[in-house]
Amino acid sequence: MQSSPEQVAAEKQLLREARAKGGLATAVAYLKCSGPGWLQGAITLGGGSLAGSLYLGVIGGYSLLWLQVLAMAMGVIMLSAITYVTLSTGKRPFHAIKDHINPVLAWGWAIATLVANIVWCMPQFSLATAAILQNLAPSLPETMGATGSKVAVCLLLLTVSIAIIWLYDSGHRGVKIFELILKLLVAVVVICFFGVVFKIATSTEGLAWSEVMAGFVPDLSLLSQPAATFNAALAATGNYAGHWSALIVADQRDIMITAAATAVGINMTFLLPYSLLKKGWDKESRGLAIFDLSTGLLIPFVLATSCVVIAAASQFHVKPQPGVIDGRAPAVMIGQYNTLLTGRLKAEIGLGSFNQLSPEGQRASLAALPEGDKQMAAMLLRRDAFNLASALERLTGKTVAHYVFGIGVLAMALSTIVMLMLISGFTVTEVFGLPQHGWPHRLGCLLAGIGVLGPFIYSGKTQFWLAVPTSVFGMTLLPIAYFTFFLMMNNRSLMGGEILRGGKRTLVNLLMLATLLLAGFGAGWAIWSKTQWIGVGAVAAFVALAVVVHFVRPPKKVAAETSP
Repeated sequence: MQSSPEQVAAEKQLLREARAKGGLATAVAYLKCSGPGWLQGAITLGGGSLAGSLYLGVIGGYSLLWLQVLAMAMGVIMLSAITYVTLSTGKRPFHAIKDHINPVLAWGWAIATLVANIVWCMPQFSLATAAILQNLAPSLPETMGATGSKVAVCLLLLTVSIAIIWLYDSGHRGVKIFELILKLLVAVVVICFFGVVFKIATSTEGLAWSEVMAGFVPDLSLLSQPAATFNAALAATGNYAGHWSALIVADQRDIMITAAATAVGINMTFLLPYSLLKKGWDKESRGLAIFDLSTGLLIPFVLATSCVVIAAASQFHVKPQPGVIDGRAPAVMIGQYNTLLTGRLKAEIGLGSFNQLSPEGQRASLAALPEGDKQMAAMLLRRDAFNLASALERLTGKTVAHYVFGIGVLAMALSTIVMLMLISGFTVTEVFGLPQHGWPHRLGCLLAGIGVLGPFIYSGKTQFWLAVPTSVFGMTLLPIAYFTFFLMMNNRSLMGGEILRGGKRTLVNLLMLATLLLAGFGAGWAIWSKTQWIGVGAVAAFVALAVVVHFVRPPKKVAAETSP
């Protein structure tokens, strides 16, 4: 429900009085009026960000700490652009794009958002369910059975998510309560993972802070070669170092794309402008909006994800998983380990020769592989946050390790589920011209609730790793939004007198172009590595359709060049 004119007027008066006082008064007023930025923080601090951060630490150690900071900076640039367009024009973005830019881009943006919501929601339910059943209530499966406990937890998560969304839809007071809940969830995430790093840093093991700080310096060589910390382990594998190096680089690329995609997803770009309009903000609120993005999105994201990378790197990077080589580890770990060793054996004797071996012969050949290969396979296993919690027990104690991690993972997943459902409601009502409140919005929100099937679809798999292919898929969609926002910022028929000019326009365009090129590079890499010519053909067809529509539709009149 839209904020009432009286509520909007009162907020503007508060801001004007605070700006007149300046300094701390302005910051306090901005914090009091903030909201949309925290919605962005709630969705980006989800299972995808947690998985991306965890695997960045596992595969790259501290050397990849810079990646998510850079990805979030790129995202904030583009979110600031759509913020400027929305608050300057007061127009609803979907219709603004359809009328002034290109209908194909408008529909592509909306459909991609809906698809991304459903796809991303599934691993969030899986992670939240795992957090409850593995960390917070491990005895529940014994009481209700494996399937019964999973069904009960999934229904509870869906019910809680729907209840929170109903609050948002209930009006101005509901929006305030909704935003407070999300701020608390984001705070819980940051505090939990900051606390874990603090405990590691103050333990006898400690942290190599010089290496941590060096990890914030960008190193693009990691796109084509393993982290330098793998050198000794690779040397121990002898003639097959190239085989292991290729595996590490392939994982590094996927994980780097995951981390970039989960910093700012295409569904976040749809949410932000509508949450701004729902708050009643306009061009007078542009400074507030940038402050809101910084405090609600940028700072919590960088703190939380950096803490997860540091914790994972300190516990897992170039460290073999205990119990795997001697067969004492869980079955899922042993399965991964054997798969990695099987790939190494096939590289030596060939697929045909391997297939001719009996099952006993295969097992004997795997057991006879050199120790260096076994150690490397044990290093490259796909751990998850629950492995990290177990690994931290000796440093932080069982309570901190399991309960704090369980609460942190649950808060991440639940906040993201709520936001994905909310975005679905916004998207459905917008494209069909329905009211953005009441039952049309609520039913639209339930579309992303299909993700409640995630724990059953992903049952028995490494649930954390599923966020990686999900995020790679999301990365392929992101340039649609970024390219559209670049066109909007430079479209006179849309912006009129609010279009940027001079040096400011040049600077903003350079920043947006750099962001667009980096996102396009990541998306292109993901499309080619996963689908090759099929994906290229789909992109080409989409671009061709947009070009045809651009030339056959009549030109749009330029908006009046009024001063801001």
